[in-house]
Amino acid sequence: MDSRSVSNFELKAINAWDKRNFTRGIKSLFLEYCSNSTVHGIKYFGCKRRTLFEKVWWIATFLLSVYGCGRLIQNIYRKWEQTPVIVSFAEKSTPVWQIPFPAVTICPETKARSEYLNFTQVYFQMNDTYREEMANETYDRFRAVAQVCDAHILRGVSLNQTTDPNCVDLLRNVSMPLGTALFFCKWRNDAGHCDEFFTETITEEGICFTFNSQSAEEMLRLDKLHSDYEYISEKRQSPLWSLEKGYAENTDLDTYPVRVLGAGARAGLYVLLNLYNRDTDFICRGPVQGFKILLHTSSEYPQVSKQYYRVPLHQEVIISVKPQMITTSDGLRDYTPERRQCFFNHERHLKYFKVYTQQNCELECTTNYTLHRCGCVKFSMPRDDQTDVCGASKIDCYNDAEDELLEEDVKFIVDKSRDYRAKCNCLPACTSVQYDAEISQADLDWKSLFSAFRQSLGEQDGAQFARLTIYFKEAQFITSKRSELYGVTDFLANCGGLLGLFMGVSLLSLAELIYFCSIRPFTILRSYRAKRRESNAFFGPPPPIIEKPKEF
Repeated sequence: MDSRSVSNFELKAINAWDKRNFTRGIKSLFLEYCSNSTVHGIKYFGCKRRTLFEKVWWIATFLLSVYGCGRLIQNIYRKWEQTPVIVSFAEKSTPVWQIPFPAVTICPETKARSEYLNFTQVYFQMNDTYREEMANETYDRFRAVAQVCDAHILRGVSLNQTTDPNCVDLLRNVSMPLGTALFFCKWRNDAGHCDEFFTETITEEGICFTFNSQSAEEMLRLDKLHSDYEYISEKRQSPLWSLEKGYAENTDLDTYPVRVLGAGARAGLYVLLNLYNRDTDFICRGPVQGFKILLHTSSEYPQVSKQYYRVPLHQEVIISVKPQMITTSDGLRDYTPERRQCFFNHERHLKYFKVYTQQNCELECTTNYTLHRCGCVKFSMPRDDQTDVCGASKIDCYNDAEDELLEEDVKFIVDKSRDYRAKCNCLPACTSVQYDAEISQADLDWKSLFSAFRQSLGEQDGAQFARLTIYFKEAQFITSKRSELYGVTDFLANCGGLLGLFMGVSLLSLAELIYFCSIRPFTILRSYRAKRRESNAFFGPPPPIIEKPKEF
């Protein structure tokens, strides 16, 4: 046998040896990983001293551990995905001077002065079909005031008015003026005329008076609203305060919206209220005469009929306020609003409001649904120049629309097409303040007081006074805070704990697996190629393969 044939024989032997050892190399790599892995149980898979039964038992135990660990990690992930936020008490209490004093909206139950409209008299004339004898001005005033009276009294009365663009002007003409309804005011023990503290606001209750509210320029998008009348007549600006950030650090003690420095009646608001007996009307608003009071944040448009306190005539009502504030940690800003269940102000754009609150959003939602249902909106709802104001004939329509919208949430569970309210997407604001109250009440015998001072009523003959005092109950309160229940760090820590408990896996165990799946095979392949080059250098290159011609 010549040297050439020997070389070819040896080369074939090496090639045959390489093919056999490719499979052996993979097996060797697996056994090497099993013997060196830090994952519990893996080393028994390739141990030659273990019987087949022992290996099967360890494999089954390992797979059960992987399954149990996977199911628990799945539960943790579901909890992290669905309930990532927890609301808890803040670490420190908050002093009351860090938040504004509540905005106070006062609405008289007397909707018209008798010198301009005797509602009871006109009501019975309407029922007796004496419309022909009634002046047009009186008829228009009656239909305007009807929109702020109890709706049930007008059923069956023909009002014949689908739109009323002059409704607010007519209400202003006949309603109680601010200086008459609010007789005397005192703020932080500093007395003054009430028009120094209160301004007019248009609400669903008619013409009301609001203390400590933001201006229309700061709260509303005036460029989107009509120009027929002002919703809020407050002009004072609040450049150093916002609902999300609170007061700026350089804010003076006397700022706007106003705030108090402590608790107690001396640091609060005092108002002497007045309605005249000649203006009292029991047909329009029923047997309880007096005032409705709403406490709300300065950046929230008042909706008095939703939640209010009563101040009856000849009574003193004392309201001690307990604020409830919820803030949101910065760690939740990267979460979607649906996950954290709240909106920051920049995340939710409202058509008519600059400041997002849940109440402002729901008012806008109600406005849109009323327009869709009735073709017009109530006079107190925000609207643009193209939207009509509903007339007295539409009272039942816009009241029914509001009731139907409240039913949408329940009906949406059964019928997914009833999604109008869901589309409104009115989640709570991420920073919100709510003013809870404790009320005490007593008789106000103001006539005996006049007699004791030997003072005659004079111009106040027929007056019916009531007294209202509002103050913070405590100088500090506990704030609630939204924060992460499971952040990324907590999720990884829980997963790491379960992997360590079930299999002894750590981050370095994952690095081992990556090493044996990538770097180690590459190193072996590189070593194999080096040996292959050495073999070629010793025996020479392999001969060319000559194919035999096929026989036919």
